[in-house]
Amino acid sequence: MAAILIAGVGATEFGDHTGRTGRELFAEARSSALEQSAVPRSDVDALYYGNYMGETAERQSHQAPLMAAGIGETAGLEATRVENACASGGYAVADGVRAIESGAADVVLVGGLERMTNLETAATTAALARTADELYEGRPGLTFPGAYALLADAYMERFGGTHEDLAHVAVKNHENAATNPKAQFHDEIDVADVLEAPAVADPLGLLDACPISDGAAAAVLVSGEYAAEHDLEPAVAITGSGRGTDSLSLQDREDLTRTKAAESASQAAYGQADVTADDVDVAEVHDCVTIAEVLALEALGFYEPSDAITAARDGETAHDGQLPVNLSGGLKATGHPVGATGVGQLVELTKLLAGTHPNADAVPDAEVGVTHNAGGTVATAAVHVLEVAR
Repeated sequence: MAAILIAGVGATEFGDHTGRTGRELFAEARSSALEQSAVPRSDVDALYYGNYMGETAERQSHQAPLMAAGIGETAGLEATRVENACASGGYAVADGVRAIESGAADVVLVGGLERMTNLETAATTAALARTADELYEGRPGLTFPGAYALLADAYMERFGGTHEDLAHVAVKNHENAATNPKAQFHDEIDVADVLEAPAVADPLGLLDACPISDGAAAAVLVSGEYAAEHDLEPAVAITGSGRGTDSLSLQDREDLTRTKAAESASQAAYGQADVTADDVDVAEVHDCVTIAEVLALEALGFYEPSDAITAARDGETAHDGQLPVNLSGGLKATGHPVGATGVGQLVELTKLLAGTHPNADAVPDAEVGVTHNAGGTVATAAVHVLEVAR
């Protein structure tokens, strides 16, 4: 795949934006990305925009033209909303990559948004539960944390591991978020805090789970030809893009200890980029709950099955470890505004590789990074390989 350059990125702070509308939040991220890119708004060929629960949270569907309005003249602009649960943003990025790769566009704005804090917690929980199979999981009352608790139980029953192992994932990601101004949480926690937090769905507690978040993120992608013609020299490129799918229903999966959608997405992305898991220097993965980071590390090929459960405990994925993971703070501490998350990961990793992120000092020589964005209990996944542009 020809490298697709990231000309500009932007994001709001993730957290509680009570009193602001979704369109205001996306305008902030969109404007930041366009201004950083130095690309005229009139040159944008398409917008791919991730959003999951706009109808529920803001009573607003048909959001793509709404969010495109601030780009400029929209008469010739292709604007598409992408919905794939928690992977909506990652799929928006993948659609943008494909549009440029195919020659259908030279400049694409990819972005995502979610407003969630304006709903009561029960309403948000119900909305997130719709990412699962309504007939066999939602209707009997299975919640999103409950579904991941089933995955954690299956993993520990087969491979071993403890809640304390998972607690180290949360501690690591809170430590990373402490220095990230975009993150929702800046407080550090310890293992005892996680183990003593109120139970949510055994073996997971409150501090194993990501928060309810508002936020938006955006990035301007350009072809190499466009960059050369306009004297743009972006620091980071997308060199691989992959998507994968698994059964929506957990009962239909052969193995609850593997996330096959992420496995296939990562192999597709690595193949396009002509890299392997061993080449990756830093990763931003979808840690909506602590067990999700463990499953992601194995699906991405960084660890063999059963080995990632102790990665955080052993310091291997810490900021000074052999493979720093979620230097942004991850979903766990940066926040998880669902439709924005996949693009937010792209924003964070771009800054890390470009050396402009507050935590970039942890990876001064990083050349290759990976983002991993999952939908629901990883029934869908989008994986992107980013590399320092030469």
